[in-house]
Amino acid sequence: MSATALGALARTSDPHTVLRRFLALDAVVTGANGLAYLVVSGPLGRLLGVDSGLLLVLGAFLTAYAAGVGLLASRARPAALPVRAVIEANLAWAMLSLVALAVWLSPTAAGAVWTVLQALTVAGFAGLQYAALKSRQGIRD
Repeated sequence: MSATALGALARTSDPHTVLRRFLALDAVVTGANGLAYLVVSGPLGRLLGVDSGLLLVLGAFLTAYAAGVGLLASRARPAALPVRAVIEANLAWAMLSLVALAVWLSPTAAGAVWTVLQALTVAGFAGLQYAALKSRQGIRD
């Protein structure tokens, strides 16, 4: 993805801001997902066909992860190494979600669709963050 396309998507031409906005969006979406798992794990578990205890654990993890990504997004110039760690964690989450769906989970139809959609969303965040990081590295800090 070109720097121009990334800038248009993030509504800014500053490469640092583009990266920060994609990190912040990731933090907001992940945090909302984690809080939903924490607050309504029972009803969500029944809807998705996933154990509510698993959703509670995932909710706590996702909420903490989102706070860390949000903290990184709050930096004027997020360091490349932690950004790469977020990208790799997002890719790992997406892959593990699909593997869990194939070999471990037995969700409802809604749960299977949700798992695939959230894996694609997280992989999309990783792709946007990677492109933004590469674009930022093409400029002088």
